[in-house]
Amino acid sequence: MTSSKGAATSDKSTPVKAAAWVLGLLAGAVPLVAVAVVVAFLFTYLTVDVPSPGDLKQNQVATIMNSKGGTIARIVPPEGNRTDVKYEDIPASMIDAVKAAEDRDFDSNTGFSTSGFTRAALGKVFGREGAGGGSTITQQYVKKTIVGDEVSYKRKFKELAIATKMSRQWSKEEIMAAYLNTIYFGRGAYGVDAAAKAYFNKSLKKLTVAESALLAGVIRGPSIYDPAVNPELAVSRWEYVLNGMVSTGALSQSDRAAQKFPDVAKVKDDTSSSENDGPNGLIKRQVLAELEELGISEQEVQTSGLKITTSIDPKMQKAAVSASRGKLDGEPKKLRTASVSIDPATGGVKAYYGGEDGSGWDYASAGLQTGSIFKVFALVAGLEQDIPLSQRYSSDPYQAPGGLTVENSDGESCGTCNLATALKMSLNTVYYRLMMDLNGQADAVAKTAHSLGIAESFGSIKHTLQESNGHSEGGVVLGQYPSRVLDMASAYATLAASGIYRKPYFVEKVETSTGDVLFEREKDKGKRVVSAAVADNVTAAMEPIAAYSNGNSLYDSTYGARPSAAKTGTAQLGDTGDNKDAWMAGYTPQLSTATWVGTDKGTALRNYAGSMIYGSGLPAQIWKSVMDGALEGQPIEQFPTPDAVGGQAGVPYEPPPTTYTPTDTYETTRQRSRPRLPGTNDNGDIVVAPGVTIPLGGGDGPTQGNGNGNGGTGNGDGTGNGDGTGGTDNGDTGNTGGRGTNLYGQSTRPVPTR
Repeated sequence: MTSSKGAATSDKSTPVKAAAWVLGLLAGAVPLVAVAVVVAFLFTYLTVDVPSPGDLKQNQVATIMNSKGGTIARIVPPEGNRTDVKYEDIPASMIDAVKAAEDRDFDSNTGFSTSGFTRAALGKVFGREGAGGGSTITQQYVKKTIVGDEVSYKRKFKELAIATKMSRQWSKEEIMAAYLNTIYFGRGAYGVDAAAKAYFNKSLKKLTVAESALLAGVIRGPSIYDPAVNPELAVSRWEYVLNGMVSTGALSQSDRAAQKFPDVAKVKDDTSSSENDGPNGLIKRQVLAELEELGISEQEVQTSGLKITTSIDPKMQKAAVSASRGKLDGEPKKLRTASVSIDPATGGVKAYYGGEDGSGWDYASAGLQTGSIFKVFALVAGLEQDIPLSQRYSSDPYQAPGGLTVENSDGESCGTCNLATALKMSLNTVYYRLMMDLNGQADAVAKTAHSLGIAESFGSIKHTLQESNGHSEGGVVLGQYPSRVLDMASAYATLAASGIYRKPYFVEKVETSTGDVLFEREKDKGKRVVSAAVADNVTAAMEPIAAYSNGNSLYDSTYGARPSAAKTGTAQLGDTGDNKDAWMAGYTPQLSTATWVGTDKGTALRNYAGSMIYGSGLPAQIWKSVMDGALEGQPIEQFPTPDAVGGQAGVPYEPPPTTYTPTDTYETTRQRSRPRLPGTNDNGDIVVAPGVTIPLGGGDGPTQGNGNGNGGTGNGDGTGNGDGTGGTDNGDTGNTGGRGTNLYGQSTRPVPTR
C-alpha cells in the first residue's frame, strides 16, 4: 500500500520537476538569445551601407510638353504616377498629419520606436483599427526602397539596422521628403505630389489641413481608407489623424473642431492612356530617341520626373492632325497620310503627324518613294554648277544609257522649254537631261539632297540614295529612292532659309522635377550648304506650282494670298499604270511642310470614287490645309528677290507653245483620274463667282456669246471685251472667245500636273 502510494507520489512529482527543469533552462537561455540578437544586430549595423540622400532613385513620371506648356504625352513607370518634390514644397500640415498617422515619435526616435511597437501590438490584441503600425517612418522607407518585404528575421534585422544608421546619417527633413515622395497613396499615385492631384485635383502646395489629414490616413491602406472605397472607414481614419495632430501639438482643439471632411475627386479611369495614343504617341517616340542622342539616359528619364519641353506648336499640330483626319474622311480606309512641319529659322519640328497608331507604324519617319519632289535637288545641283533657270532642254523622250527610255507622264510635253517651266510641268525628260549634264550626274543629285537635309541613313538603310557600289542610279532624279517625310520637310526648309541647313529637332529643354536643367537648346546658326542665290532661284521656280496644282495656293483670312514655293510628286506602282505614293512639299519663309499619301502595303492609290490619286490631288489639299491652319493670322512674308545665277535672276520668260494637243480627259466625278484645273469646280466648270459657272469646252468661240478658244476660258463676246474667268486680265479679241486666265492668273488650258 505504502509502496503504491509512494509510487503514486513519485509519478505526480515528475511533471513538476520536469517543468521546473524547463523553466530553469529557459531562464538560462533567454539571456543567451538576447545576447545573440544583440550581436546579430550589431554585426548587421556595422556591415550594412546606408546610401546618401538622393542616391535612392525612384521611378517618376516624365512629361512631354508642347512649346506652350501643354501636355503631349507622359512616360509613366510601371508602378504608376510619381513626381518627386523638395521638402520645402511640402505643406507643414501634410508633414504634421503624416507624423500623427504613422510615427508620432518621428522627431525624437532613432529609426526605431519602442512605444510605437507597443502601441501597435496592443492595437492588434484589442482590435483597434486606428492604433497605427509598429514601424517608424524611417523603417517604412527602408523597407520600401532597400530591403523589401520578405518575411524573415534576417530581413528584419537589416531593416532595423539600416533605419537606425540612416537616422544618424540623414536629417529628419531628408527622411520625411524621401518617404513622402516614395509611399503609395492609391489611385495610381506614388508620392504626395501625385496624390494631391489624384484625390483633390490640385497642386501639393494648396492642400488644406483636412485634405492633408485624409491623405496621411490613406497611407496605411489605400484600398481600405479611400473614401471612394469605404466612406465610413475613411472618416474614422481621418478623425484619428486629426486627433493625433492635436496630441502632438500640431493642431489646437478649436482648429480640430473646425475641420470638415473634404470633398474628394472621382476616381479617374486611367486604363486608356489617350495622351500616349494616336499622333502624340509617335511624337513621344521621337522625343525619347532624341533624348538618347542628347546623352540623357533611360535611367534619368525613368527616375528624374523630367519635364521635356518640345518645339511642337499646339496650333500647328492641331492644323496637321485636323487636316489629315478631315481630308481622309470619306476616302478608302486603306489610305494613310503623314505631314511634318519645320521652322526654317530654327530647325524645330512644329507639327508632326505620322498616323493614328501611337504605338504602331510611323509614316512620317518611314522610307517612302518620293517621285517628282526630288527634281528640286537636281535643279539645285544645276544652279550650283552655273546652269541657269533659263537653260532650255527638249521634253522629247530620252534614251538613257543602258537602254532605258525616259518619258513624261501621260505624254506631257513643252517642246523645248526652260528649267523653270519644266519644273512647273514636272517633265521627267527635261530633268533627266539636266542630271546628265551635271558634273557627277546622278551622284551630284544625291550629294545635293544629302547636303540640304535628306538623311544619309535611317532605320535599316545604311546608305540612302545609292546602290551597293556606292553610286546612285539615274532614277534618283525621279524619286526612285525612299526618303522620309521628316527629311523632305527639312530639306525644303533649307531652301526656305536661303540655303542654310539646320538639323531638325523636337527637344527644346529638359528639367528634372526639382528644377535642375539637364539640357537647354541654344539657337542654331545653321550651316550654309548652298548659296542664297541658288536657293532663292529655286524658290522662284517653285512659287507658281501650288496654284498650278489644282489651285492649292495658300490664303489667309486676314492678310489674303500667301506666297509659297512647292512641288508635287507621284511614284508609280511598277508598270501597272497606277500610283502608290503621292506627295506635296512646300514652304513659306516661316514654315516648311511635307505631306505624303499612300497605303500601308504600297498598293494602288484610288480615291472614294475609284479615280487615281496624284500629288496635285489629295496630298496638295492636305498640305494646303495644314499650312493655312498653321499660319492663320501670321503676317505675310515675301521670299527674297534672287540674285542672278548663270546670268539669269528669277523665272525667265517662256513663250507659249504655238500648238497644243490636249492629253487630258475629264470626268464628272468629284476627283477625276486627272487633276482638276485651278478655278474650276468638280464638274470641270469654270467658277466665276459662288454659284456662277461657265461650262468648260473647246474649240473657237462664236462671234457672240460665251466661247472657249483653244481650251481657254476667256468670256469673249466678239467685241474684244472678254475677260478671264475669275481673273483680272482681259481676254483676247476676235471670234476665238478669248484665252483668259483663271483665279490664279494662269492659262486655263488643260495641263496634267504631277
